[in-house]
Amino acid sequence: MRADRNWTTATVVAIRDVAEGIREITLRPEQGAGSYPAGSHLGVRVLIEERTELRYYSLIGMGPVDGTWKIAVKREEPGRGGSRYMWSHSVGARLEVAEPDTHFPLSLDAPDHLLIAGGIGITPLIGMAEILMRRGASLRLVYAGRSRRQMAYLDDLEKLLGPRLQVFAGDEGSRLDLAREIAALHPSAEAYLCGPISLLETARAVWQASGRRRDGLAYETFGSSGRHASEAFKVHVPSHDLEVTVDAGTSMLDALEAAGVPLLADCRRGECGLCAIDVVACDGQIDHRDVFFSEHQHAQGNKICACVSRVTGGSISVEPPFRPDRPLRSGKELASAK
Repeated sequence: MRADRNWTTATVVAIRDVAEGIREITLRPEQGAGSYPAGSHLGVRVLIEERTELRYYSLIGMGPVDGTWKIAVKREEPGRGGSRYMWSHSVGARLEVAEPDTHFPLSLDAPDHLLIAGGIGITPLIGMAEILMRRGASLRLVYAGRSRRQMAYLDDLEKLLGPRLQVFAGDEGSRLDLAREIAALHPSAEAYLCGPISLLETARAVWQASGRRRDGLAYETFGSSGRHASEAFKVHVPSHDLEVTVDAGTSMLDALEAAGVPLLADCRRGECGLCAIDVVACDGQIDHRDVFFSEHQHAQGNKICACVSRVTGGSISVEPPFRPDRPLRSGKELASAK
């Protein structure tokens, strides 16, 4: 968690369901809701089994409205507990929130834009669509989900975008063809994607095969999404003479930190790579859920992002960067050793 992040108390001033299993929560921070770039998220302290954890939720829209921020939370069952905590609140509840931040900025220089949403991944893209429409930019938004009743903000997006919105609902038999959508883009276009890791992997493969510049595809994904259902597994830390059980609803990072293993972390969504640790051995299958490492690095299996990735069908041995036999030294000690 970043030490320089500013925290404030925010009051829940409105709640409404915007789709089946998705709840919009409107927050009014004590100091007033500051502006933010499209694609930003809000950090929220949540309480899970008497333990404080951090969750991130994308901000809805291109800016605050009447001094408030809006987020949307999908109820995850089973999950890690964050959505249950958020859904437990009513109007008047007070939450600790961090100032908006973004790892998913929108560039306005491209001649064409494709926004790609999978399920709850629509949330950061709404503000992007609003900004691009206001500027008269060339854009399309493709929105895929299991069913329309589970796809948030459809009515608002249809009014905003009209024919620039394409909806792909699985229960209607429609399927998003990313190869076709990307092929229709201007050669210098940019694409912005938020959705499950399976959607991201497909998009990255198609984008690369199209010969487009690599940085033309920007993305966020869900830290909870993976190829396998979450299950409990054991983590061995030889240098600390420690064995930790990671429950199905807990991240490896949280379990190791709770056991006293010092680790670095920031985004906690598998994006920054700060929490990556060395893999010594694994007798199960690593379910890499990060977007920091490449497919080749995932295949090698030498490192794992402890904040989101998991193990299925076995256990794992890891070596964190800070070891008891190698104590950290102060800046003064390091300077005198030079």
